[in-house]
Amino acid sequence: MSDGDAWEGNWRVRLYERVRERGYSSLTAFAEARPTASLVALADELGEDDVAGVQVLSGLLAEAEQRKQVTRFVRDVLVRMLSQSLPDGWPAVLDDANRFKVAKAIGRWSAYTPETHQKRVERARAALRASPPPPGWRPIGPDDELLLTILPDEEA
Repeated sequence: MSDGDAWEGNWRVRLYERVRERGYSSLTAFAEARPTASLVALADELGEDDVAGVQVLSGLLAEAEQRKQVTRFVRDVLVRMLSQSLPDGWPAVLDDANRFKVAKAIGRWSAYTPETHQKRVERARAALRASPPPPGWRPIGPDDELLLTILPDEEA
């Protein structure tokens, strides 16, 4: 769409047409091929002028709900938020600047988490505070061993 309006027309149909044009059977498969890309980067790849990151988020959540894999979706979103805020991995020192970067990633993650999983995310946040990951830790996907430990696949 030339006017850059992501909400014009049937955006869900447009989103899935773009995914299929790129050879993927689902939005999840498209996103999994880019496990550390931000939601905005995924949206831009699908249509810089007419797909929004929040539309990608909504589509990924809908697919996760259908597959009964919402917990995995929640971990996937955390990976994307951490990759965006901490591109060099978990900081060795949590000074004010790094504490802000961590808080930004985790705060956005919490905001993007469905209500059904908020309590589990609160426990995962507490686990990260109580026992921070090793310096340089960079999960590259939702099946990262540490992420599976703090947020296992049991559905809420």
